[in-house]
Amino acid sequence: MKNGPLKMLTFFRSPRCLSFLLEKQTAINHLKEIHAQLIIDGLKSPRIFAKLIERYCAVSSPQGTNYAHLIPTQFHDQNVYLLNVLIRCTPPRSAILVFANWVSRAELNFDDSTYIFVLGACARSSPVSALWEGKQIHARIVKHGFLSNVFIQTTTIHFYARNKDVGSARKVFDEMDMRNIVACNAMMSGYCSQKERVKEYAYDALLLFRDVLVDVYGVEATDTTVLCVLSAASQLGVLETGVCVHGFVEKTICLPENDVFLGTGLVDMYSKCGCLDSAFCVFNRMKVKNVLTWTAMTTGLAIHGKGKEALELLDAMKANGVKPNAVTFTSLFSACCHAGLVEEGLHLFHSMESKFGVIPMIQHYGCIVDLLGRAGHLKEAYEFIVGIKFKRDLVLWRSLLNACKVHEDVVMGEKVGKLLLQAQHMQDIAGLAGSGEDYIALSNVYASAERWEDVEMVREVMKIKGIEFNPGGSSVYSLSSHL
Repeated sequence: MKNGPLKMLTFFRSPRCLSFLLEKQTAINHLKEIHAQLIIDGLKSPRIFAKLIERYCAVSSPQGTNYAHLIPTQFHDQNVYLLNVLIRCTPPRSAILVFANWVSRAELNFDDSTYIFVLGACARSSPVSALWEGKQIHARIVKHGFLSNVFIQTTTIHFYARNKDVGSARKVFDEMDMRNIVACNAMMSGYCSQKERVKEYAYDALLLFRDVLVDVYGVEATDTTVLCVLSAASQLGVLETGVCVHGFVEKTICLPENDVFLGTGLVDMYSKCGCLDSAFCVFNRMKVKNVLTWTAMTTGLAIHGKGKEALELLDAMKANGVKPNAVTFTSLFSACCHAGLVEEGLHLFHSMESKFGVIPMIQHYGCIVDLLGRAGHLKEAYEFIVGIKFKRDLVLWRSLLNACKVHEDVVMGEKVGKLLLQAQHMQDIAGLAGSGEDYIALSNVYASAERWEDVEMVREVMKIKGIEFNPGGSSVYSLSSHL
């Protein structure tokens, strides 16, 4: 088999045959043999080398990636096409670096696809640096006259929204000469995906949907549009709007029971808007249900404190041949927590890997700590955290500390609080920015036991360290009119 690819190259040298041959190769050595033979034969087909780049990147090894990066340098006239393939196939950070490297060379003119792929990479990359890099790319797009391309504009909206700069995303959207439904969906999805100022952005998503309905942008809503607006209605808890959207779906798009994604969106919306009966009605009518559908229904039961019903749904899920995922178990543990089903929750946790093949993650451990803490089993929760084999998250200790305050267990609270303050001290030494939440939590534990001298001591330490704590606040948003 050593010279297998080379022997086949001897007989099959048409682009179609070569493309088929490359599709079957998974070993880096065979790809290198084909690559070498292509160079020897002087074959300059961009299509074949594009396929070779894809196969090199699919190998997922540094050596394969290095060879893929070399291919565009072997061409002169068509290398922008190969560069685009390379940017599309490599991981986000690598794709951004590839683009930056070619910008510094100033050897070719990029096209629309280049900017679409590299902005997409910025959208998928870490928000820490990707926002700054994406802004530089956006500036190049404007400078070189590519911003009129609707696909680039839509990708730019997606990039800004993914990096939490919703204001810039909306600015790009408002400056578009022509807006299609994909751009509207990208903007609405961007609003609904934010973790901060959730109510405000959900409200903006509903306003944008209203403009789509009244033909302000001259586009028609699609199933993706509806999923975005159902998410917004869920976040706002506006049942009237959700019901109107349900009617709109049945009249203009399809019956929800025939579309697993729309059906799941409606189950989620009705559950979160407090109408569990309607959620069950949609759920039972659906002809096809995937793991997301079952998880949405489980989450709805958890929200309403119906722990036993949620566990029964897990049995029905298994009977229907659907395997639960990590999110499903998070919802099940939440249901047990709200219903006080301690034994059931612990049994489910210890059997989730052996029985369902789902490895417990940090959020599952957090659910169990919360379950034990709410039930007052503080010693068991402490031992559970100590017994965790991997690195313990401070969130687990904070959850236990809050439970100590609720149950007025000052001894355990002081013990846990000091562990957290020790971790804070280590962060200070490492130069990491800490917060005052652990100090405040320990102070509250002391206050619940009327140990005012200890409260004063904690506050004094905060003053010495210059730790400030911003008080919480809340806002109320109301819809001026329902859709």
